[in-house]
Amino acid sequence: MFPPLPPDARPETLALDAGLTINPATRSIQPDISMSVNHLVAPGEGAFSAAGLGDIADEPYTYARWLNPTVRALETRMAALEGGEDALAFATGVAAIAGVFLTLLKAGDHLIISDVTYAGAAELARVILPGLGIEVTPVNLSRPEDLRAALRPNTRLVHCESPCNPILRLTDLAEIARIAHEAGALVSVDSTLATPVSTRPLALGVDLVIHSLTKFINGHGDALGGIVCGPQALIAQLRGRAGVYLGAALSASNAWLILRGIDTLFPRMAQINQTAATLAQMLEDHPAVERVIWPGLPSHPQHDLARRQMDLPGGVIGFRTKDGPAMARQLAARLRVAHYAFSLGHQRSIVTYLDTAEMIGGTYKLTGEGLEDYRRFAGDGIFRLSVGLEAAADLIRDLDQALSG
Repeated sequence: MFPPLPPDARPETLALDAGLTINPATRSIQPDISMSVNHLVAPGEGAFSAAGLGDIADEPYTYARWLNPTVRALETRMAALEGGEDALAFATGVAAIAGVFLTLLKAGDHLIISDVTYAGAAELARVILPGLGIEVTPVNLSRPEDLRAALRPNTRLVHCESPCNPILRLTDLAEIARIAHEAGALVSVDSTLATPVSTRPLALGVDLVIHSLTKFINGHGDALGGIVCGPQALIAQLRGRAGVYLGAALSASNAWLILRGIDTLFPRMAQINQTAATLAQMLEDHPAVERVIWPGLPSHPQHDLARRQMDLPGGVIGFRTKDGPAMARQLAARLRVAHYAFSLGHQRSIVTYLDTAEMIGGTYKLTGEGLEDYRRFAGDGIFRLSVGLEAAADLIRDLDQALSG
């Protein structure tokens, strides 16, 4: 049996070995993949209904939708990285968000959600939840005073994202958690863009941390997944409801691929952030670029908060150019090293254009001060550049030739 890690093991070590179990028969070091849907049980062992689920540490493996050895290894690894007591994996990031919303909220409850967040979360909250009798208020959570004004006696959850996708606006997580807890509400945060390499929200007072594992944590663009990390009691509540009844279980094969990605998470994010710093400065100096949004730049309006809350500024850069749609067509035609495509957090650099009118009309429905604040970051549209593992010099040359008229 592999001896336990020292209790003070650093995060870089936890990313490799937290929860690692050596196969006693083969002594293989790389985690096994268990593809079996069911497992042998003794009569009376295990629970046929989710109502009979007990402490997950004492539950036998019975049926893969409830508990799978490879998925459980991933949950253990991510809980350790976030400093949480437990974690629950889902088939996708949006399934993890849905699991949190549909477990913690019921008809008559009130959700406060960041007015700019991942499109799947924003549209789920705006389109689906009101039909279930759940009140939803979008709030600019970069302004704690706006949160105070929006709180109600029936507010049960505040959901935020930092940095938020796509404008890279930050949320002061410690302050938001303090205000929400004073009102008796829980706080969840989508920390996909930050990753636990940069920010560990549970240490700042947040109750639940959500990741799209598809992005930087997997880091190879080949597996969908999502996860929620937090205290054991809350995760057990999620597992007994969303984990069983929503049917969005993560496959063992994807869990194994994501575990492989976590092995290199820290060195990948170190290189990605180093390259991002070089590219952000290059873009800020480029004549075709009007503005760059990246938390590591002094020009970011929340640069001081980024320095307090983030160990690394992140691997996503936003930038604006004159006539964004025309530049998008130009980049798609000229890029040779970076790729013009959706998604982010993969090993290859990816850039896409997000038109403000389309985002506001289809996803955020912002008006007034909310729209003005969005436009302060995004203008008429913003390019989202997810930095990969290519040589920085090659990316600079590629972006320069693609941007230059």
